[in-house]
Amino acid sequence: MVKKSLSVEEKFDLIKRNTEEIIQEDELKALLSNGEKLKHYIGFEISGKPHLGHGLVCMSKVKDFVDAGIDCSIFLADWHSWINDKLGGDMKVIQGIGVNYFKEALVAAYKCVGGNPKDLKFVLGSELYHNNDKYWEMVIDVSKNITLGRIERSITIMGRKEGESVDFAKLIYPPMQVADIFIQKINIAHAGNDQRKAQVIARDVALKLKNPMKNKKGETIKPIAIHGHLILGLQKPTVWPVQKENLQDLWGQMKMSKSVPSSAIYMTDSEDEVKKKISNAFCPEGEIDFNPLIDWAKYIIFINDKSVLNITRSDKFGGNVSYHSIETLKKDFAEKKLHPMDLKNAMAEKINQILDPAREHFAQPKIKKYKEEMDKLLITR
Repeated sequence: MVKKSLSVEEKFDLIKRNTEEIIQEDELKALLSNGEKLKHYIGFEISGKPHLGHGLVCMSKVKDFVDAGIDCSIFLADWHSWINDKLGGDMKVIQGIGVNYFKEALVAAYKCVGGNPKDLKFVLGSELYHNNDKYWEMVIDVSKNITLGRIERSITIMGRKEGESVDFAKLIYPPMQVADIFIQKINIAHAGNDQRKAQVIARDVALKLKNPMKNKKGETIKPIAIHGHLILGLQKPTVWPVQKENLQDLWGQMKMSKSVPSSAIYMTDSEDEVKKKISNAFCPEGEIDFNPLIDWAKYIIFINDKSVLNITRSDKFGGNVSYHSIETLKKDFAEKKLHPMDLKNAMAEKINQILDPAREHFAQPKIKKYKEEMDKLLITR
């Protein structure tokens, strides 16, 4: 089947939907209008089992980029994982178990959002660095254009607190992440908004580098920074209720995290695990501003105009209803026409349905072995 040719506006809408921020929209539109070759990347630390945020949320955006005609790549950051002490800071474990498992989990996630795995290109950090003799020169070039103070403030991209005492290797992490963008000639840098500081640095140093990126006209350009949404974890906040003006700070603290297993659903969770976690989720009646399941509905269920969430309930509680947009769902929930338990049941069923391709993917003997190795590794650690 021949794909329909999209207009610049249609491509832009695909790229923008369900994102938090694009820096800068006008620059992106110019690249699209000029017919520039757009090269995307999103990078992941190899840090255990990917949850729905890494999988369904990120990979649904990757599919949008692919559908918009962009060359997409997934960066498996083994060196960054080592620097940031992931999987015990053991590079052999990261590369031997982590990379295989993490890669297959992202492939499975792409299948779950309707993508063709053949669309995906995976780049392993150590291979990129080994095969490109200009990489470390780029790291130094980037570093010469950043102050030590700014690097110290940027360690939050590693999940560290600003001002936290860290070993020196962790200060190399931000300029390496920026160098990854330029050495691959990436003009669409995609990440969660927790990585914003690194991407802003990339834009700030872009015009100062010895070998900057250029467009077809030979003009020096900055990478476009696109920040995706960080979905909430399922747990109840330590302080509730909170003032509306503090919701954004709370959001950053309560995002889904692999380090809090009950807060996250992993790409390889069983149907029963999904049901149990969602059944125990924080979901206060009538609350739509800070509610994990409303948040998940928007960024996991209602990701395109074909999305639907079916509520099954008895007639005395309003009967069955189907929602086709987050707006109508939020309206009914806010007006208490939709009970939290009905929403939980529907979300558990829908997410299990979405995850079916992932379960089929991990049922393959070789890939199943990767999961078993990772499960065993996490238990022993």
